[in-house]
Amino acid sequence: MEAIVDQDQKWLIDCLTATLDTNREVRSFAEASLQQASLQAAVLLKQFIKQHWQEDEETFIHPVVSAAEKGVIRQLLLPSLDDSHGKIRTAVGMAVVSIAQCDWPEDWPELLPFLLKLISDQSNISGVRGALRCLALLSGDLDDSLVPRLVPTLFPYLNTILSSPHLYEKSLRAKALSIIHSCISVLGSMSGVYKSETIALIMPMLSSLMEQFSIILQPPVRSEDPDDWSIRMEVLKCLLQFVQNFPSLTEAQFSVIVAPLWQTFVSSLEVYQLSSIQGSEDSHSGRYDSDGVEQSLESFVLQLFEFLLTMVGTSRLAKVIRMNIKELVYYTIAFLQMTEEQIHTWSLDANQYVADEDDATYSCRVSGSLLLEEIVNVFDGEGIDSIIEASEKRFNESRQAKVAGSADWWRLREASLFVLVSLSEQLLEAQASGLTKFNLGNLLEQMITEDMGMGIHEYPFLHARVFSTVAKFSSVINRRICEQYLYSATQAIALDVPPPVKVGACRALSQLLPESNHEIIQPHIIGLLSSLTELLRQASDETLYLVLDTLQAAIKAGHEQSTSIEPVISPIILNVWAQNVSDPFTSIDAVEVLEAIKNAPGCIRPLVSRILPCVGSILEKPQSQPAGLVAGSLDLLTMILKNAPLDVVKAVFDICFNHTIHIILQSDDHGEMQNATECLAAFLSGGRQDLLQWGGDPGLTMKSLLDAASRLLDPDLESSGSLFVGSYILQLILHLPSQMSMHIRELVAAVVSRLQSCEIAGLKSSLIVILARLVHLSSPDVDQFINLLLTIPAKGYESSFAYVMSEWTKLQGEIQGAYQIKVTTTALALLLSTRHVELAKINVQGHLIKSGAGITTRSKAKLAPDQWTIIPLPAKIFSLLSDTLVEIQEQALDDDDEDSDWEEVPDDHGGIRREILYSSTVPSHVSPSVEHLDAMAKVLDEGDDDSYDDDLTKVDPLNEIKLADFLTNFFVNLSSTDGSLFNYLCQSLTHAQRSGVEKVLSK
Repeated sequence: MEAIVDQDQKWLIDCLTATLDTNREVRSFAEASLQQASLQAAVLLKQFIKQHWQEDEETFIHPVVSAAEKGVIRQLLLPSLDDSHGKIRTAVGMAVVSIAQCDWPEDWPELLPFLLKLISDQSNISGVRGALRCLALLSGDLDDSLVPRLVPTLFPYLNTILSSPHLYEKSLRAKALSIIHSCISVLGSMSGVYKSETIALIMPMLSSLMEQFSIILQPPVRSEDPDDWSIRMEVLKCLLQFVQNFPSLTEAQFSVIVAPLWQTFVSSLEVYQLSSIQGSEDSHSGRYDSDGVEQSLESFVLQLFEFLLTMVGTSRLAKVIRMNIKELVYYTIAFLQMTEEQIHTWSLDANQYVADEDDATYSCRVSGSLLLEEIVNVFDGEGIDSIIEASEKRFNESRQAKVAGSADWWRLREASLFVLVSLSEQLLEAQASGLTKFNLGNLLEQMITEDMGMGIHEYPFLHARVFSTVAKFSSVINRRICEQYLYSATQAIALDVPPPVKVGACRALSQLLPESNHEIIQPHIIGLLSSLTELLRQASDETLYLVLDTLQAAIKAGHEQSTSIEPVISPIILNVWAQNVSDPFTSIDAVEVLEAIKNAPGCIRPLVSRILPCVGSILEKPQSQPAGLVAGSLDLLTMILKNAPLDVVKAVFDICFNHTIHIILQSDDHGEMQNATECLAAFLSGGRQDLLQWGGDPGLTMKSLLDAASRLLDPDLESSGSLFVGSYILQLILHLPSQMSMHIRELVAAVVSRLQSCEIAGLKSSLIVILARLVHLSSPDVDQFINLLLTIPAKGYESSFAYVMSEWTKLQGEIQGAYQIKVTTTALALLLSTRHVELAKINVQGHLIKSGAGITTRSKAKLAPDQWTIIPLPAKIFSLLSDTLVEIQEQALDDDDEDSDWEEVPDDHGGIRREILYSSTVPSHVSPSVEHLDAMAKVLDEGDDDSYDDDLTKVDPLNEIKLADFLTNFFVNLSSTDGSLFNYLCQSLTHAQRSGVEKVLSK
């Protein structure tokens, strides 16, 4: 019977036969075909292994390979690792690694001995390459059980390769280093737990490795040698692991590295200058070796900066840097010059220029500036002075280069300014505190005025950097010079200058306009607004926000002059907003510009008349609108309603109120619901009692408001849809108190139900604030509110009172916002002051019980979750109030001892709010907890905040409470009126809490 031969077999036989053909061309074609087929076979084998080798793998497909077949495949694979063709070696190596991940070492003990034998055979370079490639692939998946066994056996072989440059080329030695790096990384991750064991493994090889590292780094870096860059990069990566994970060991051996490392750093600058900065030699940008590793000069320099950055941040090695700090800074600045590639890219695309500047794109400029920032952080004044001195020196060199006729003189000057701008915050702080011996203002003035207005087309990036320098350092630069640059920036926006110059001009205007002299800028405002409006038409992507930000500053500076240009600007900004409504960043910027127009004298009514018809039609048919347009329109309405005159609020009400209600009742889009909730809160804030009359039927309008509250408090609604309900309901309570009083029971029941079902901590906190405000509303008969809660059921609890107090006492420390903290803290004191009999019957979460079992992993946390003590409710409330008191006292003490970060925050009128935080004399901004400093900082930074929670602080009489005085009176009164209860509650306090309470009692 004739054997069945499939097509692949027939093709193979034909190819083999053709290799014997007398025709040379036929033979060559057949041999090439077989070569390609062998590569394809290896790839198919790897795929076969993934699919059929291990049954518990995600990629597994039946059937599974039998144990006997596995043994045959393993045996046949290894000899192919020394194939003379690199692609076949790589493909076979990947197949070997795929099997090893499943079988090695238990089922394939002969793998490592075979690989070690292969890499030790100096006569078989193909075998060395194949084994190293395989080990490199394998080392990426090593764990802490294999590396300790592997290192003592493998490292001597790798060290032999590393120390034999006469036998092995750089690419092979770099591969050996990559394997060493992988192993050291694993040992480093183990060192925290197995310190002595990992040190015992590393010590025998450290000295020889450091010696080889020194030999590799010692020669000057050469141009056009990517393999040299690659091997040095692998050395730096290994050193990085040693420094990060074994600093004490590294310090002892580091002396042999210092000089070669410095030689590499200094000599690489010369190569980088020629290859990347000037572009006169190949930088191998975007090129990769056969293993897919980037070989560019920049990737090597980035690795160099990363290692130096780590050295500076390592206390044991920072002293090495300190001895050479001036030289390090001096050379680093030269690395930060714009490359030829950057100039080409940024000249063609201003968007890319802005994006790379703002997003801190991974580059030598960014890495070098991060290194300098770390130098400042570690070495303080010494670091600051080194940077200023080096910048001045490089500036003078640029001046000399210019005189000598160099076309690139400007790059070094731009780099010097770039460094100073990158570190502007630290430099200004050092200048203010006397930490530097230099006069920063004088130096900057010299650097920015020398070429003022000259060569703007020839050197656009230098002029752009000068503009941004003035913007950053306006506080220390002579006002006259700032005004000159303000005028120059205004001119640059209008003139035909390169895009980078316009970018710098926008940055300067955004900073300088708010600080500018009113009389100087007014004559130019109309022209500037016109120029910016025209620039806005050309802007796109990254430059759009920059122009919008500048427009906002110009409109605010223009005051009444903005009125005349409102008809021109508003339609353009509205168009930008509409086109970018789904982009939260750009749409917010556009809304802020519209807000600036709205706030300009005489602009609000024409702007509103322009917006309302369009927004009304959008909200009327929300379901037929593009994504994001409804939510964005509601956001726009909220902005209009803020601090608007009553007639404007009514005009918006007439067209948009009912639509807003319907969106809350019918929408399933959480963004729309959130923005509609904020919009309703804005209607209430602006319309108050008048709002009920505007609809014709006050009862119907009130029903609409309550229906919206009911939907937002629906326990089955996803939490994010209800996110801003707290502020809305507080507005209802404050502005419509008589109408809300008859619905208190239903409101409380709904709030409790929503509280039990919600999953977002912020929403829970806002609901607690509502209940706390209702506690105050029931005063002086707070017992009445407690009794109400006792009659409302809560799932899993005896009553809503038990549930609410359990949640409230857990969440109190997470509540943010000065107003919210004040309302909840004082409400807790009112509840405790009732001495209601039910208080003592409730037990709540006390303090965390800490175990001494070491680090808590995720699996351990699941098996043994946090455990808390259980304490009576009165004791918990008393403890929370004591904590608040202690934290106020501590902050007040800090403020007395040193200048507080909060002491000098400019208010909206140009004055200074002193001791704005924790001061009992400024009721609007008292905060009881250090944990809330971030929230308070936000309030302070924004000044007169535009959120509607902030509106509550203006209209709610509770905000007049002075929290420090309130708590002092509470503790004094409780001590004097019920000494036994007071003493009982004091027993549960910590020493610090008790001391704080005693302090106020002794006054």
